[in-house]
Amino acid sequence: MSFPQPIKLNWFDETRAGFEDILCEKLKQRKGPSTVLNEAIEYALLDGGKRLRAMLVFSAGHAVGTPVGELSDAACAIEAMHAYSLVHDDLPCMDNDVLRRGKPTCHVKFGEAFALLAGDALQTTAFQWLAESGQGSVQVRMQQIAALAGASGVQGMAAGQAIDLAHVGKPMDLSALENMHARKTGDLIKASVRMGYVSNPDISNVEKEGLEAYAHCLGLAYQVIDDILDVESTSEVLGKTSGKDALNNKPTMVSLMGLGEAKALLTRLREQALSACDAIAPQRRAPLESLVELITNRKS
Repeated sequence: MSFPQPIKLNWFDETRAGFEDILCEKLKQRKGPSTVLNEAIEYALLDGGKRLRAMLVFSAGHAVGTPVGELSDAACAIEAMHAYSLVHDDLPCMDNDVLRRGKPTCHVKFGEAFALLAGDALQTTAFQWLAESGQGSVQVRMQQIAALAGASGVQGMAAGQAIDLAHVGKPMDLSALENMHARKTGDLIKASVRMGYVSNPDISNVEKEGLEAYAHCLGLAYQVIDDILDVESTSEVLGKTSGKDALNNKPTMVSLMGLGEAKALLTRLREQALSACDAIAPQRRAPLESLVELITNRKS
């Protein structure tokens, strides 16, 4: 698997298509004895998704000189973890949503019990794929596992979701909201970038700091545009229920800042993310820049 040349916006579609084949094949090799559970896992992981986190793994790896083919296991792992988080976030005891990626959510399709199990299995599969990977040194794989675990657990996504649930219908200032988003959404985006760049043990401090700044800006930008789209878009375009945050009286960037200020913040974050790419050699930064454009201009 390699980047199409020259690297430009169609890089995303071509690279994603190759990755999708790899992900399907890896999942076929990891089937269990329960047909329903297998179907629920496939439904959650394979049917839809922009694969932005996988593309971030590839882009950050490319930025430090690692071939894309040496990062496919890490990219598969991050997508499995992301799929788990969506399945569990949609459950009735959490966000209680019925639409995801333009189709019924996993628990609507298979029932709560099998959705819960599918999420559990996806999370553990992510770590198994990394642990069993033959890509990179043991040290690299350990760093990737640590990055994924840290972003997913009690200080990462789980913490962000807990903060979110605790503030439904309650006031929250902008600093607290950014902290919640950094954990719930941003940490997995940061982990995607880290899992790519740790593939090169010789990465310079300048490159590392630039990629960390890039990931921070992109993680917050992703949530800002999510909040904007929740107000401006429709369920048909988004592939998930629009207007749900306002309906549930949940604090968002738009509710705290106003739509105009939220859009201005998105513009600043986009510029900062692109500026952070200057830490990377010009011939290796195009995929990172492409993803900034794709994420900050996305419609769903």
